[in-house]
Amino acid sequence: MVLINIQEIAAMSIEHPLCKLVAYATPLALALISQPAFAHAHLKSEVPAAKSVVSAAPSVIKLKFSEGVEPKFSGVSISGPKNVPVKLSQPTVDPQDNSRLLISVQGPMPAGQYRVNWHAVSVDGHKTKGDYSFSLK
Repeated sequence: MVLINIQEIAAMSIEHPLCKLVAYATPLALALISQPAFAHAHLKSEVPAAKSVVSAAPSVIKLKFSEGVEPKFSGVSISGPKNVPVKLSQPTVDPQDNSRLLISVQGPMPAGQYRVNWHAVSVDGHKTKGDYSFSLK
C-alpha cells in the first residue's frame, strides 16, 4: 500500500507524474460534475402520444420539453403511410409556456401509421432530437 504524505506532495516538483495527474484530472473531474447544470431540452410528453391510436387527425402537434425551446431553431416533420410527408406549419411556442412546441397540421392525414421526427434547441443552445410514432384509424 502506498501512503503519500501531504508535505511530500507539496515538496514535489510540477514535473512529478503524480502532480501532472492531479493537474490534468482535477479540471476534468470538475467539468464532469458540473455537466448537469448544462441541461438539454428532453421530450417529456407529446400529443398525439407515442404509440397511441387516435380516431381523428390532430390539428396541432404538441411537444412538451423539460425546458424552454427556441422555435426558430427547432423543427418537426411527420411522415405517414407509404412515407408520405404531412404538411406542417413552422413551430411556435405556447405563449404561456416556452417549453411547449406547437406545430399546426396543414395537410391531410389518411388512416395509417405516422412517424414524428423532431429536433429542438433549448434556450441555452443545446440541441436534442428524437422520434416517435402513433396511428390514426
